[in-house]
Amino acid sequence: MKPITLFGRAVLAAGVLALGACSLLGGAGERERGMIYAPDPQVQADPAWPRVDWQLSINPTTAARTVDTFRITVRPVPGELQVYGGASWARAPSDMVEDVVLRTLEDSGHVPGVARRGSGIAPDYRLLLELRRFEADYAGRAVPSATIELHAKLLHAREQGIVAARTFIFAEPAAATDVGSVAAAYERALESLGRDVAGWTLATGDAHARSASD
Repeated sequence: MKPITLFGRAVLAAGVLALGACSLLGGAGERERGMIYAPDPQVQADPAWPRVDWQLSINPTTAARTVDTFRITVRPVPGELQVYGGASWARAPSDMVEDVVLRTLEDSGHVPGVARRGSGIAPDYRLLLELRRFEADYAGRAVPSATIELHAKLLHAREQGIVAARTFIFAEPAAATDVGSVAAAYERALESLGRDVAGWTLATGDAHARSASD
């Protein structure tokens, strides 16, 4: 093995420092533990949601690579995105978002058929989801908020037209600055997302179906 020159040592040291700068708010102990967080949101159906007689398929959620990462990202100041050292998600953010919407609709009992695209059902409507943000954002405050931005489109399957579109933004404050508290805030934010997106989908589709039948 060739010896590392003085210049090589300098380059290596700079690389180590740069790598360390990418890991925010993580001490050495936390990096050694390598914690994996798996939020498990539980959403109760709202009795006021309409009961519909149509079927729905959910397209795979799309997201930019910088958003749909297993690293837990944090925005300490505007324009700067870092990650928590030694911490990661058990599942990709797009999967977590898609699952909570699907599970909420399935468990609600308010729609007779809902499934992922390609599951074999003949849907009357399609739900398209685009995940735009999934980050812990300090936004000038002492503690970060688990921030999720999701754009949803409801399409009529036969007409291939957009029935409605809406952007949802959720910002759930963490109880403290540690990554465990941030992960818990994400679970609450995902619960709000599942409830609001499911309710909007049912109400919007129901209004469209009623108007089409008049």
